[in-house]
Amino acid sequence: METILQHIEPVIDILNEMTPYILLGFLIAGILHEFVPRRIYASKLSGNNLSSVVWAALFGIPLPLCSCGVIPTAASLRREGASKGATVSFLISTPQTGVDSILATASLLGVPFAILRPVVAFVTAIAGGYAVNRLQNDDKENATACHSGNSKKSFLQKCRDALYYGFVEMVQDIGKWVLAGLAIAAVITAILPDDFFVQFGNYPLLNMLVILVVSVPMYLCATGSIPIAAALMLKGLSPGAALVLLMAGPATNMAAILVINRTLGRKPLIVYLLSIIIGAISFGLLIDYALPAEWFSVNSHCNGDTCHHAMHTPWWQAASSILFMLLLVIAYTLKLRKKEKGNTAGQSSFRINGMMCNHCKANVEKNLAAIEGVKEVHVVLEEGRAYIDGSGYDRNTIISTIKELGYEYIED
Repeated sequence: METILQHIEPVIDILNEMTPYILLGFLIAGILHEFVPRRIYASKLSGNNLSSVVWAALFGIPLPLCSCGVIPTAASLRREGASKGATVSFLISTPQTGVDSILATASLLGVPFAILRPVVAFVTAIAGGYAVNRLQNDDKENATACHSGNSKKSFLQKCRDALYYGFVEMVQDIGKWVLAGLAIAAVITAILPDDFFVQFGNYPLLNMLVILVVSVPMYLCATGSIPIAAALMLKGLSPGAALVLLMAGPATNMAAILVINRTLGRKPLIVYLLSIIIGAISFGLLIDYALPAEWFSVNSHCNGDTCHHAMHTPWWQAASSILFMLLLVIAYTLKLRKKEKGNTAGQSSFRINGMMCNHCKANVEKNLAAIEGVKEVHVVLEEGRAYIDGSGYDRNTIISTIKELGYEYIED
């Protein structure tokens, strides 16, 4: 029993550390959905061009979101109309930095490190996002058809809908993928020895490659990675390899990888990973071989107490984990009930291809319900079907409306 607890406790610790940022990401996603006008996304982030990528990178750098918290926010941006390239740019730049992590980096690792982190994040985000846009010139998927915001809502209605969107709809869309990624990342983090990187200290490039192999799937937040990098540098890790850890670790984990593959596709995922990997190694080599070593010396006051996380888990982290699991249960219970409701006998069903999220679901339901003779509409995303209750409606009108919304009607 004691051995089992020793393996479970590190996993719980990682979950406790990550869930506050995930919940923050869901909240920001809801706020963006309800309070940021659609025209901002359309004018700044929707184009398959360099401008959209730059705006997304600038938008993401100061936000204090980790690689898990950025997932729901980025997914929301994509569904609101951001291009795939802009979404990837946001995904790369945001978790690597943040106002909090930049200040913490300056205090623990020095000003040069603090300056380089946002620079690396900005450059790699633009490179990755622009490459995705170049590959996605034929990208016709956007969230214009999925947007169903109502500018006439009161402030309280918007607050309510923002919470529902962030903590119910977003959880339904990507909750299981986030949970799967968290589990994988937590296990990797738990079983990896603390001194794993130190044995490669005399080989900077090999050190960087080893750090990449391990840190890409595991979870490291931008701020939490700073004391780890500092402690490893005190044990002989090169500054360049430490930068790779600071950039690649926070920018990726299994949760992000799984969700990006599902929402954006395999090619954007590959470009996303290559941009982070190539950018981190390139700047790491620049530090080790071209810049003065004294710029990147670890502060002498960094010791074992300040270079590691405290063992005690704050109450708010534990509460965040409990809340996250509770939200998963609530969200999927509601989803199951709606699915059962959709299978009610006597309803007509229409098979629809192209619905990917709750935005699509709400948009189809809203537009089909407005057709004369339709009493009620319920969409089941897993089945790709719209169940319609009513009488006297024109079937051809239903089909044409589906096509006008940008989806494909499939004849049963």
